[in-house]
Amino acid sequence: MLSFIAAAFFLLITPGPGVLSVAGVGSAFGFRSGLPYMSGVVLGTLTVIAAVTTGIAAFLFSYPPLRTVLLVASATYLLYLAYRIATSQTGIAINEATRPLGFWNGAALQIINPKAYAVMTTLFSGFAFYPDNTLIESGIKTAIFMSISLPVHLLWLWAGATVKRLALSDTAARAINIAMALSILAVVALALLS
Repeated sequence: MLSFIAAAFFLLITPGPGVLSVAGVGSAFGFRSGLPYMSGVVLGTLTVIAAVTTGIAAFLFSYPPLRTVLLVASATYLLYLAYRIATSQTGIAINEATRPLGFWNGAALQIINPKAYAVMTTLFSGFAFYPDNTLIESGIKTAIFMSISLPVHLLWLWAGATVKRLALSDTAARAINIAMALSILAVVALALLS
């Protein structure tokens, strides 16, 4: 069980689309405005866990065209999120994003996020510690994962919001938002190249 906890922690703390976008939303819109988005990411993660543990994800991903469609949908959505973060609260942006990303944006991201499925498949198919009852083991793993996930996502949201509270110049704030958006774009590039 300790190896599962360590793996869950390190997989959550490393930047991926979920935590990067949570930090980006915090940086662009603030902590309180980012809470609905972060809540959506967390609920979307629970949806992915359910899909992985019930076998629905394996069934769907066994069809290569569907995998391609989901990858394209995920990449497109991440591009949209990167755009929204990069164009928020800047004095020179065209179509400046002034409305924070909400709950459904976060949930949608996780549901189509390929990294979320890869992480959950790794965590929930490996690290067996209660092999006699996979239902109980999955429940325990879900509780452990979520007890780590929520504080980690709050930490990333807080880190992004802290940047916002520093009252940086418009140029510096824009540079940070663009850096967050570029980080998300790097994740998209890595997903498309792999």
